[in-house]
Amino acid sequence: ARMHARRCTTIASMEVHNSASFPSSPYVINGGPLDLHHALNTTMTLSASMEIDPHAETHHCAPEKVAILTAGGLAPCLSSAVGALITEYAIKHPTTQIICYLNGYKGLLLGDSIAVTPAIRAQAAALHYFGGSPIGNSRVKLTNVKDCVKRGLVKEGENPQQVAADQLIKDGVEVLHTIGGDDTNTAAADLAAFLMKNDYHLCVIGMPKTIDNDVFPISQSLGAWTAAEQGAIFFENVVNEATANPRMMIVHEVMGRDCGYLTAATAQKYRQRLDERLLLPQLGVTKKRFDVHAVYIPEVAVDIDTEANRLKAILDEQDNVNIFISEGAGVKDIVAKMEAEGKTVERDAFGHVKLDMINPGKYFADTFSALIGAEKVMVQKSGYFARSAAANHEDIMLIRKSAHLAVECACYRGNGVIGLDEDAGNVLRLCEFERIKGGKEFDTELPWFKEMIADIGQASATVSNAYPVASA
Repeated sequence: ARMHARRCTTIASMEVHNSASFPSSPYVINGGPLDLHHALNTTMTLSASMEIDPHAETHHCAPEKVAILTAGGLAPCLSSAVGALITEYAIKHPTTQIICYLNGYKGLLLGDSIAVTPAIRAQAAALHYFGGSPIGNSRVKLTNVKDCVKRGLVKEGENPQQVAADQLIKDGVEVLHTIGGDDTNTAAADLAAFLMKNDYHLCVIGMPKTIDNDVFPISQSLGAWTAAEQGAIFFENVVNEATANPRMMIVHEVMGRDCGYLTAATAQKYRQRLDERLLLPQLGVTKKRFDVHAVYIPEVAVDIDTEANRLKAILDEQDNVNIFISEGAGVKDIVAKMEAEGKTVERDAFGHVKLDMINPGKYFADTFSALIGAEKVMVQKSGYFARSAAANHEDIMLIRKSAHLAVECACYRGNGVIGLDEDAGNVLRLCEFERIKGGKEFDTELPWFKEMIADIGQASATVSNAYPVASA
């Protein structure tokens, strides 16, 4: 009777049907335009080659207990994803117990969790209306033993992965759902490999969160659509500062460590929204004045002299210049300069430079402002505004479908990351952990990006020294 209550399920493949209304226009992903309706109504499959617990039964049942954690930086999907997972279990497998580890892998190491009660299950859909993560995040790398010891998460001589595995077993967890970016999911992959190697019968299923949209082989990471839209909304207010001073130069610094996707997508979304606005050219409210005049990302070098001449001409004509720049653009040059000056550059547990300690926008603004004769320069960062937003409709639809498949895969005891697999025709599937890695560059050959750059009039760079900051 108990097994019957747990609703044993045999899973081979699942057809997805969705009656929700979808926008007719395609949404842009790293691999090209994606028709959201088609992508979310396609067949979702479980790969025959995915890692399966070898001790699992032939007919797989809903797990007795699962855990959820969110980790890494914020993105407009964490709260929604937690809510979607809880709701999916509440509807499909109401007897499955759920706990949430607080503050990511930190909570897992410390055994700090909260039980999901019937009252929480009943109201979990409310999380779609909030940004951030209701259960908290942290940047903890389980394989960085020194950092874990330093932060008091494990004792000297302890292996953080072993501590995490023991805590999962102590809590009776059969499946761990992680929601995070490339660092979170590579950490999850390491943990899954450790569990399997040491004969722990636990599974790890990730959901890809990152506004950078830079995880292989995921076409569209959760939250990236919303972040681009929110960055566009942010600049719709900031751009009005162009009227506060003659010869104004506004630099919109967008998040994106090594990938220019978010900067490019934010610029495109802003321009789309500008096209829909009512203007008044007779009083200077023109598209050209409010438009994006330059988009600078890590993947594309910038010919400073050519661009300075072009932007000066726009400034002379329009009395303002609007530049979108990725926060990762020129960081390597800036860091090299700072370290050459004997300055300490802070890094996180994963070895990433703490970008809030660097100011690429200012360096870039200082380089350009003198060359174009700007009287006033303003650098505005949309990152925290964009990443802390609640998920928009398009992201919620993708999150719900991802949660649906994640729960099905939990029944099958699979290991991997749920995502639109760009190597499998953008089918939503459980992608194998060994294929997951960060650092995916934005594809600058995408037609929509090339069209936008050409429309802006930005010159193609022919230099390798993209961001000369030595004189800044």
